[in-house]
Formats: sequence, structure tokens, C-alpha cells
Amino acid sequence: MDLTNITTVKRILQEYQTVAQKRLGQHFLINAEILDHIVTAAKLTSADEVLEIGPGFGTLTRALAQKAHRVVAVEKDIAMVKACRGINADLTNIKVVEDNALALAEEFFRQNFPKKHYKVVANLPYYLTSAIIRFFLNSPHRPDMMVLMVQKEVAERIVATPPDANLLSVAVQFYGKPEIITLVPKQNFWPMPKVDSAVIRITPHKKAPADIDDHKFFRLVKAGFGERRKQIHNSLAGGLRLEPALIQKILSKSGIEPTRRAQTLNLTEWIKLYKNIEKL
Repeated sequence: MDLTNITTVKRILQEYQTVAQKRLGQHFLINAEILDHIVTAAKLTSADEVLEIGPGFGTLTRALAQKAHRVVAVEKDIAMVKACRGINADLTNIKVVEDNALALAEEFFRQNFPKKHYKVVANLPYYLTSAIIRFFLNSPHRPDMMVLMVQKEVAERIVATPPDANLLSVAVQFYGKPEIITLVPKQNFWPMPKVDSAVIRITPHKKAPADIDDHKFFRLVKAGFGERRKQIHNSLAGGLRLEPALIQKILSKSGIEPTRRAQTLNLTEWIKLYKNIEKL
């Protein structure tokens, strides 16, 4: 069965009495070549365990199962859960779980990935991208790798560096190294979305870039990006509610010109700034 064939997709939807849910961002991949790009990007071996988010009918799931030891697919839509289980009943190394990927409990990881090593591979609904990345990179069960299909614009934001950095790029690059693998025009999906996509790979750092409090660090970064058009001394003074003179002193100590803007700071500078604020 070719799950990248539009006629097949429509027939399955009819058979399982469901439709592509816009509110869940369901767009079915209809190009087998893109599947190869995703699987190749994940660098799978026969020992790898994969967590897939939003498998739909199992188009990507089947491709992953051919290379990996096991695939655990988490699907929120009960109609898709039934379809994915039925269509892929012939594969013994696939497990389809009805659950919300943003609310996976400790027990889920204990049961499904007891060795604590797994890779996340997914064709993500656009509206979930940032939340999914944050959830897994900031999790005590951090994956060894994430390979994701995301909106092209979001992919470009994730890999951005100074002078075009942003809150999302700093957040992702604090935890790992992101890279765009390939661009995917919108014509490769049905129903066709309004925007193009991209496949990205995020490889988490083996060691955090600094021994700091994540929550406090990102409070600082959010304050810096709170008003992008403002110079860094103004955005930090307002966002952190600290005296302007004190902010000027901290910036000087950190070797950062107060007239710069948040998007020009690199990760090393953010960490240095955080450490000097913590000394107050």
C-alpha cells in the first residue's frame, strides 16, 4: 500500500470515516522521496528506538520501522490511532499510543524507553513546533536527536545566528545544534498547506554550555527580546525591572555595548550577562 498516494489517502479517510483535521494541522506527505530524506537525516541503525509524534496513517512510521529497532508513535486523534494500528498491523516493531505528546508522563518514558536513549522523528503540526521542541529539549528524558518537519520560516528562525538571532534560536541553540537538512515545498502535502516546510535536525549538546538555572536564564533572554527594536539596555531595564544605571554597569562588565540589540548577542554573551546579573 502506497501511503504517499493521494487516492489511497482519500480512500483510507473514507474507510475510517474521518477527515484531515485542520485544527490538528493534519497534512499528509505525498512524496516518498521526502520520506527518504527524513529517515536518512535521523541516521538510524538497527539498534535505535524512535519516538514519532503525530504518525497519521503511518506513512513515516513504516519508513522508520524499516531502519530502526522499534518505533513508538504517539497520536492524539483517536480516529488516526485506529487507522494507524489497522494499516500497520503487519509490522511487529511499531507501537501506536493514544496520547498528547506535550503531556507525556514519566511512566511513558520508563515503559517505552527504559534504556533512556531514543530519537524523536516527526512531521509536526506547525502550531506545535516550538512547544514540542521546548518540551523535549528541556526534559529530563532528552532525546539523542530530533529530526522534524516544520514550517520553513520556523526552521530559518531556529538556525538563525547574530545579527538575526531570536528567542527561539537562542533557546534551541542553548540545548543543541540545529541544521536545516532540506526544504520541502507545500505541493508535497495533501491537503496542501499555505506555506513551505523544511526538515531540520537538532543534535542536543552532550554537555550544557554552562551550569546555570534554565528558568532564570530564559527569563533574562525573554526580557532582552521583549522589545526587539529597543537597545539592549532599555529592554533589559524594562523587562527585568532593574535600574537603568545598574543595567549599564552589568553590560559594561559583560563587555556588551548598551546600544546593541538583543538579536546581535551570541550565546556566550547571554551566558556572561546572566552570570553577572546573578552576582547582584
